[in-house]
Amino acid sequence: MVPIIELKDITKKFGKFTALKNISFQINSGEVLGFIGPNGAGKSTTIRILLGILRADSGTVKILEQDAWQNSVAVHRQVAYVPGDVYLWPNLTGGEAIDLLLKMNGGQHTERTEELITKFGLDVRKKARTYSKGNRQKVALVAALSMDVALYIFDEPTSGLDPLNEATFQKEVLTLKEQGKSVLLSSHILSEVEKICDQIVIIRNGEIVESGSLSQMRHLTRTNLRVKTSQPITDIQLQVKVMNLMQQADGTVTMTIDQQELSAVMAYLAQKGIISLVSTQPSLDELFMEYYQDANDARKY
Repeated sequence: MVPIIELKDITKKFGKFTALKNISFQINSGEVLGFIGPNGAGKSTTIRILLGILRADSGTVKILEQDAWQNSVAVHRQVAYVPGDVYLWPNLTGGEAIDLLLKMNGGQHTERTEELITKFGLDVRKKARTYSKGNRQKVALVAALSMDVALYIFDEPTSGLDPLNEATFQKEVLTLKEQGKSVLLSSHILSEVEKICDQIVIIRNGEIVESGSLSQMRHLTRTNLRVKTSQPITDIQLQVKVMNLMQQADGTVTMTIDQQELSAVMAYLAQKGIISLVSTQPSLDELFMEYYQDANDARKY
C-alpha cells in the first residue's frame, strides 16, 4: 500500500531551539490519523512542513509520493487544509469567502457546498467581519469538505465550535473515511480523536513518544476496576499490586491495576466472592496524561 503521507526523520530547528526531532509517521489511503499533543509540542510546525510552508532541516516529507517542498504546488491540488484559527477577508460575506477559497483550489460551489452550509448552520449572507471564531471555522470547514481531494489536513479544526457542530464535523470525517480519503487530524480534544481516528501519534517537546492504534496503546495502560465482594478485601494491597484503592459507603471498592496484574487480582477477588464487577479501559484522556504528568512520576514502558 502506497502511503498518502510519509514523514521520515524530520528535524526542524529555529536557531538553537529544536522544534522537531526525528519525526516519522505515515498515513495510508482511507486512514484517519490523530496527531495529539499540548500547545507547543510541534503539531503545527509539522503541518507547516507537510504543506511546504516551512522547509525541514533534515529528513524527507512526501505527500502522494511527491516531495512536499519541491512539489508543493502540485501537492496542494490534492490537499484540503483547515487551520486552527481562520482569518477571512472582512468585507466579503461568508458565501463569497467560501467561493473564493474553493476557486483558489480549483473547486467550485456545488450542491455539496449547500448541504454543508445547512449542516453547520452557517449564515453565509453576513460579512466575515461580524463572524465569531466558530463561524470563521465553519467557513473554512465548508470550503475544505466541499473539495474532492485525496488528503484532508485539519489543525485544531473544531476550536470555537459548539458540541452540535463538533458532532457534525466528526460525522463528515467518518464519511470521508468511508470514501477512501485520508485525514490528518491535529487536536487536543481527546474525545474527538478517540471517536474517529484509526491511528494515534502522540508528540511531546518535538518528539514522538508513542504511536499506534488506540487498542494497541490502551494495551500499555492500566485498567480501572469497580468491584463488590461478599467478604472484605481490605488486605488486597498485601496480596497483589493495586493503585488508587478506594472504599465506597455501599461496600463497593474501586482500584486501578496494571495489565500484568490482572490475573492475580481476579484470582484474589474470586476467593472473596465477587458480587459485581465492572472493568473499564482508560479513556484517551487518561492515556494522554500518562505522557504529560511530572517527569518524576511518569511511567516507563
